Amino acid sequence: MSIINLSKQVALGIDIGGTNTKYGLVNHRGEILEKGILKTEDFPLVENFIEALYQKIRPLLDKHCSQKQLDGIGIGAPNANYYKGTIEQATNLHWKGIVPFAELMREKFGVPCTMTNDANAAALGEMMFGAARGMKDFIMITLGTGVGSGIVANGQLIYGHDGFAGELGHTVVKPGGRKHWSTGLEGTLESYASATGIAITAKKMRAEFPHSELNKYPEETISSKVVYQCAENGDPTAIEVFRYTGQKLGEALANFVMFSSPEAILLFGGVIKAGDFILKPTKLHMERNLLAIFRDKVKLVFSELNEADAAILGASALVWEK
Repeated sequence: MSIINLSKQVALGIDIGGTNTKYGLVNHRGEILEKGILKTEDFPLVENFIEALYQKIRPLLDKHCSQKQLDGIGIGAPNANYYKGTIEQATNLHWKGIVPFAELMREKFGVPCTMTNDANAAALGEMMFGAARGMKDFIMITLGTGVGSGIVANGQLIYGHDGFAGELGHTVVKPGGRKHWSTGLEGTLESYASATGIAITAKKMRAEFPHSELNKYPEETISSKVVYQCAENGDPTAIEVFRYTGQKLGEALANFVMFSSPEAILLFGGVIKAGDFILKPTKLHMERNLLAIFRDKVKLVFSELNEADAAILGASALVWEK
């Protein structure tokens, strides 16, 4: 009987974004052996993109592992269908329609390839390498330019019948509310709790308070980062922006808790750098809107993964998910 040395087995984790694609070789301990970046937007044709990706990654494979030591490829991508291995109608990618991405990658690299959307990949990464180790029921919420989510119940990621379950960022938290800049839906969580939504809220609020520090900045430079800097300086308007954002997020999380009764909700992404400015109102309004049987049971925790590496780790976790 041959013994497999797991320390030498690796997975290739790939995170495809509209601007850049990040990739890295990851071992079972969650250590990234080597990583790199390829500009997604430079390749209007998916076949050319995969060829360029192969040329970048092949030297890494030759350096760190033999063909037998590469267990497979895991990919996180927008609008990725876990069941079909396809990228479907992704608005921020050049490749339109339904792209059989996993099949094309298998043909090029000669190893199994699994893919899901980036937020689901992040949830798997937390379960294998991060703050959700040992948890069987949790929800991952990514708060960045948009709001993504991954739902784990009974130790399994929820994909739904078609592979697209878990779009919590597009659930309605304020019927008839703010119109989303991309989807056209009104009052969705992403419209308020994303970095983009925070900037919109800040622009609206600063107009009502002429003495706010936020008014020192030109309109086009207002961002969630600027709001955080002003809040740190004690600006009441900036603090109120985060309080309002936390309220909307907390109200949404209460619904999510009563849906799947998670042990914890993990928050990830640039927005969480605001710390207690957003965490305290989020926790307050989540608890306030829960049935008594759910109160004080669900932990709100920040991700333990390095933000720069989380996408690669999450994607690689797909290889060893089963």
